[in-house]
Amino acid sequence: MSIRPIKRLIKSKPALEGAGVHLRRAFGFGNTNDFDPFLLLDDFRNDVPEDYLAGFPWHPHRGIETITYVLAGTVEHGDSMGNHGAIAAGDVQWMTAGSGIIHQEMPKGDPAGRMHGFQLWANLPSSLKMTAPRYQEVKTADIPEVTDDDGTHVRIVCGNFWGKSGPVDGIAADPIYLDVSVRPGEKKTLPVETTRHAFAYVFAGGGKFCNASAPLAVPTESVRWADTHPPTEADNRSLILFDRGDEVCVQAGEDGIRFLLVSGKPLEEPVAWYGPIVMNTQEQLQQAFRELEQGSFLKK
Repeated sequence: MSIRPIKRLIKSKPALEGAGVHLRRAFGFGNTNDFDPFLLLDDFRNDVPEDYLAGFPWHPHRGIETITYVLAGTVEHGDSMGNHGAIAAGDVQWMTAGSGIIHQEMPKGDPAGRMHGFQLWANLPSSLKMTAPRYQEVKTADIPEVTDDDGTHVRIVCGNFWGKSGPVDGIAADPIYLDVSVRPGEKKTLPVETTRHAFAYVFAGGGKFCNASAPLAVPTESVRWADTHPPTEADNRSLILFDRGDEVCVQAGEDGIRFLLVSGKPLEEPVAWYGPIVMNTQEQLQQAFRELEQGSFLKK
């Protein structure tokens, strides 16, 4: 077995999206080769209602899948196909935009004003870019959970892990999407198939992801060039991008650690991306925006 080396440790950066939602972006809108088949990860945890209530009014998507995982509060949604509903704490919505959908997502806080969750974008292969849109909405009670002997707890949103399968199926990139909690001081090794690209995103506690055989400092994207003290520990809002190997190893800190562990099979296809639409060529991208202007974007 080989522990995956760490390529980069990145702190998520503030971003403003939708009608003025303050969030943090872990990756996206840059060179996505390292994350293929994933395109973007947004952390929309926020405790200030005026920073998120404006939400994400009506906007189009084509060529991708959006995965929304809510930890606190609710997200109300509606779309051009007449679907509407809400996802609450622990729920997941996996939307395959395919040939095109126009929808809105409006976050609502819990009684304490908290709106916590994540949105991940997954690319669709060229053969499925124009597939029919669909939703897979999963309530928290339907997400399998497993606890290992050492107390490590895993929620399995998608894919197979430790003998259990997540409720989301039929996804092109065959992703594995896990919510992992490791107890304080514990060292834990988790399997990840060698052929996959993989990353972890820490959102509670902290710890060290082992690089080869021991914890050590990892390359970072510094805030400024003069920063001579790169972080050696992955804490809240840290993204860890792994290189190839067949397992990842983490040493939890004194408060334990909780993180998303996501992996998928790379599509290795060209990406033409502008805003909410992701195609393979500039011509396809331009056609999508022409159809939006002409009112022919939505397919029957």
